[in-house]
Amino acid sequence: MAKADRNFLRPAGGTVIARFDGRGNKGVDFAGSKGDPVHAARDGKVVYSAVGPRGYGQLIMIKHDAAYVTAYAHNSQLLVKEGQSVKRGQVIARMGDTEANRVKLHFELRKNGNAVDPALYFESADTAANPARDPRNEQ
Repeated sequence: MAKADRNFLRPAGGTVIARFDGRGNKGVDFAGSKGDPVHAARDGKVVYSAVGPRGYGQLIMIKHDAAYVTAYAHNSQLLVKEGQSVKRGQVIARMGDTEANRVKLHFELRKNGNAVDPALYFESADTAANPARDPRNEQ
């Protein structure tokens, strides 16, 4: 994988409570508290912002380029609309528990339509562990 592909931010600062396995979990789940910020993993355009398919709750999907789309599920509040451009690190939603058994962010990364392990695409540990620490995310 090219280093240029490893430029996605972790969308939440919480502990990883479920990892990608490609079968039952097609993404990564982050723990958190209701209302915690959910950050855009990379610049892109919002292609979906509404109640998602069954099991995703309030869902945001962002298209980053021809290859990559990210999905952010179970939010309590959606802060962006379809067609809106977003910047990497921008707060796009508030964490919630819509259609989930606890408050969490379910995050998926799709490359050419296929779910891939997001952990392999996150930046270095410093900024990836806490998006708020990244100086590019001044709000």
